[in-house]
Amino acid sequence: MIGVGEAFSSRYMLARQKFLKACASAGLTVRSHVHPLKGRDGEELAMDVALDGNPDAQRLLIVTSACHGVEGYCGSGVQIFALHDDEWRAKARDQGVAVLYVHALNPHGFSHVRRVTHENVDLNRNFFDFDEPLPVNEPYASLHALLLPAEWPPTAENHAAIAAWIDQHGAVAFQAAVTRGQYQFADGLFFGGNAPTWSNKTIRDVLRTHAQSARQLAWIDLHTGLGPNGIGERIFSCKDDKAAYARANAWWGTPAAPVTSIYDGSSTSAFLTGLMWNSVYEECPRAEYTGIALEYGTVPVMEVMGALRGDHWLHQHPEAPEELAASIRARMLEAFYTDSDAWRGQIISQARQAMFQAVDGLAGTA
Repeated sequence: MIGVGEAFSSRYMLARQKFLKACASAGLTVRSHVHPLKGRDGEELAMDVALDGNPDAQRLLIVTSACHGVEGYCGSGVQIFALHDDEWRAKARDQGVAVLYVHALNPHGFSHVRRVTHENVDLNRNFFDFDEPLPVNEPYASLHALLLPAEWPPTAENHAAIAAWIDQHGAVAFQAAVTRGQYQFADGLFFGGNAPTWSNKTIRDVLRTHAQSARQLAWIDLHTGLGPNGIGERIFSCKDDKAAYARANAWWGTPAAPVTSIYDGSSTSAFLTGLMWNSVYEECPRAEYTGIALEYGTVPVMEVMGALRGDHWLHQHPEAPEELAASIRARMLEAFYTDSDAWRGQIISQARQAMFQAVDGLAGTA
């Protein structure tokens, strides 16, 4: 076993080293998909993939981190702890479930403490057929200039203008407008891109390589930034399908805390577009798929929004004074990772429970 604190890291480079070392200790082969750019410390970036179990297993659980780069400081710790957890590994093996760990879906964002990819794209809004017309997010268009003002910190007038928008439309509408995904402002927040990103193409390759033998496929994608601090919301991550939602609730839900959904408004997340799990239906069409995003709370949503606004502003203004830049980066990390032993303990215990439940679900014993 490894201590909970030891599983987490303060830099991407350290997290990757721990993941590779954990895989080696577990006797697992790692396939590293090297990113075209370097990290903030000049280090190599990669989407590292390790399969624990039979390559031809009919039952497969995928556990992924850092879809939204900076959120990898949480998800990486879960994966590293799991690789050192003999009880967990025996549980999956004894149930005939192979486990595919994908460390750092978006390694560039992980390293640079950003949520987006190097293309400034929100990876979880990027899974579209880009030959088709893209959605138009008109509410976001009305907010774009306010969200990214000419100066930072924002002026009192800017704060007042955003407050007036929220007063008129409501806080829920504001969150939906900003986070749903938009495809018109390449420098903006929650930009879904105008073509598949490197990470999009790479995870599809991973699915084609490792998941096409599976007939039952589960996916736990680890996220942070929404909800009460340290609480892991299980958000349904499939098509709007009643049978899949029933399975997800049977595996991960309880009467007091059912799996939430963007389709019925029960989730802290707004309804989103271009989601990553679309790739499963396209790359693994023969598999019965059941998935969740395990979304851990950090700070209130408006503080998360403020951190994201600052990060995007800094990306537009690389000439910003270093003191200001450092404060923006620190605020980003705080928005997506709570640096406390209590929080890390909650993260591990809830993720571990969800992984055990996924194995039981895949094995038909849930």
